[in-house]
Order: sequence, then C-alpha cells, then structure tokens
Amino acid sequence: MMRSRTRAPTRTTFRTRLRRAALLALPTLWGGGAVTWELTCPLAQQNSLGARIVSSAVFFLVGSGLIFHVRQGLLRELREVRAVAGAAQSVLLRPLPARLDGFALAAGQLSADRAASIGGDLYDVVSTDHGVRVVMGDVRGHGLGALAGVGAVLGSFREAAHDEAELAGVLRRLERAHGRHLRRHAGDEHPAAPDEKPDCALAEEFVTVLLLEIRRDGTVYALNCGHPWPYLLRPGAVRCAEPLTGGEPMPPVGMFPLPADLAPARCGRIAPGEGLLLHTDGIEDARDAHGRFFPLQEELRATVRRRRTIVPEAVIRAVYGRLLGHAGGPPGDDAALVVLCNERRRVPVQHTEPAGRCAQRVH
Repeated sequence: MMRSRTRAPTRTTFRTRLRRAALLALPTLWGGGAVTWELTCPLAQQNSLGARIVSSAVFFLVGSGLIFHVRQGLLRELREVRAVAGAAQSVLLRPLPARLDGFALAAGQLSADRAASIGGDLYDVVSTDHGVRVVMGDVRGHGLGALAGVGAVLGSFREAAHDEAELAGVLRRLERAHGRHLRRHAGDEHPAAPDEKPDCALAEEFVTVLLLEIRRDGTVYALNCGHPWPYLLRPGAVRCAEPLTGGEPMPPVGMFPLPADLAPARCGRIAPGEGLLLHTDGIEDARDAHGRFFPLQEELRATVRRRRTIVPEAVIRAVYGRLLGHAGGPPGDDAALVVLCNERRRVPVQHTEPAGRCAQRVH
C-alpha cells in the first residue's frame, strides 16, 4: 500500500504562501497601472515632447518601484535562509564546552556558502567511560544541502560513542547511519521504488570520518576514513607542529563497505601541556591568487613557537586570520577546526562547563 506524503498546511506554511502572494500582487498592480496609463490616459496618446517626458517618468517610477520591491523580497528571503541555517547550526554543531575531562577545547568553522552559515563539516567531542572520543568529518558538498548527512552522522556518533566499548563499533554505527540516510534520500528521490540501490549520483554522497579515542594516559587511538590526519602541537619543542598519523587512511564512508577487521591505530600520546588540532581539507586546500595552497603546518609552527602554552581559542583565531589573508576572503570549501589541549595536571578533571563558541563565523 502506498503511503501518502502530504500533510495539512501549517499556520507557518499559510503565512509563507500569503507573503509570497503579496510579493507578487504589488508588481502586478504596478504593471497593470502602467498598461492602463498607456492605453487610456489622454496624455499618453499625445506625441508632444512634454507628454513623452511625463510618460517616461511614469514608467521610470514604476520600474524603480518594481526593482526596489523585488530587491526587498530577495533580501528578506536571504535573511530567512540565514536564520534557518543558524538554527540548524545550533542544533547540529552545538558549541563545545570550554573544558571536558581535563581537556581545554575550542572549535570554529568557515562556510564556503555565503548564503548560509553552515556547511558539510562536522565535529564533536564527548567524554565516555572509554575515554575522550572525537569525531571530525566532511560530508560531500556544502551549504544547506549537506545538513541531512551531517545530522545522520553526528546523531549516530553521539549515541554510539557512549554505547560501544570499541572504537570500531562506533565507526560501524556511523556507516549504518549514513547508509540509512542514503536509502531514505533515494526513497525521496524515487518514491515508487524506495528499496532500490541508489543511483550513481546518490552513491557519491560519501563522508570522510576521523575517529579518535584519547585514553587516561593521553594515548591516542584512531580510525581514519579518508580524512586529513590531525597535528600534534608541542610548545617549546623543535618539532612543535607535526602530523599525528596512524598509517594509510581507509576510503571515505559510503564509497566501499568497511573491512571485516577494524583495528584502531595507535598514533602516539598527548602529554600534559600539548595540544591536538583537527581540521577539514578546506583548510589546506585554500589557495591564494597565485594558486598556492595554504601552508597549514608552517603557520601552526609559527603560531606555537610564539607561545609557551596552547590556548585553543588563540590557535583558531590565528589560523583563521592567516587563512583569510592567504585566500583573500572565505575559502572555496568549508573549513572547520577543533583544538584540544591536555590540562589534566593543571586543573581538576571536569566533565562539562558551558561556554560560548570560541571562533566567530566569517561571511
């Protein structure tokens, strides 16, 4: 039996339709008035210079009014889109706490979509019985079109991070959630055959995922599906910003099934006072006017060398400032950052402390 997808229009939908009808009514009235003037007004039928000047002035005023009215409507629609994006941002990419289980945290994002403040990047940090677990990912695409994929992956992570004792179990849960999202999307695109395999375009909706688990001693274990490796920040060291790698990444989630044997890689250790920077590829892929990529590692080294301690908010502000200067504005792809600093010897272990977002969005 085929299910109906229609719903009774809500009050908000009715107001939206009424506003759109009003948006079209005024240009229609203006246009009708101009045509009526041209056809019925005696002055418009005269060929004298004065009559032509008056007619031209009337049409100029009508045209200017139409342009102004349409412009105001478009600006109102743009404000509504940005408001929707901001609301979605606060739900999906909720602000990280200032401190979590002895780690200082900060996060920020630059969206490539000028009409929206959210993109396809995703991240979250949670404290569990198994350690601090971190997810960083990038859904194919950006802007409002990537919201559904971001919501599917983040929602699954926030449950699986607490439920699954092994990091591999968390990744498999993310894969299943992404698969359900694709099948649901396929059903929306082809409601007559919702169980069929997604077509080629839909099958390309993959997501890169980096999963980290930081244990009590600071040891880091990772599962990487096509995502850039993070950087270990060590103030005072000669090699103060080096990639924290764990071998060759697996393909992004959604391109191929996960292997039967998933063994997290031991990447190293974050000592007290050291930090970790996670990022999406929009950071290193940003180019300047000459086509040169953004040198993230060099900029991190310059930033860390000038500081005795890792302050996550300051690191993010410095990176974004240099990125915007390098690219001459917002980058061509979404660019997200998450910075953690191990402060377990400096402050008591804490679980949550509400804090605002450390990095303001740039449009």
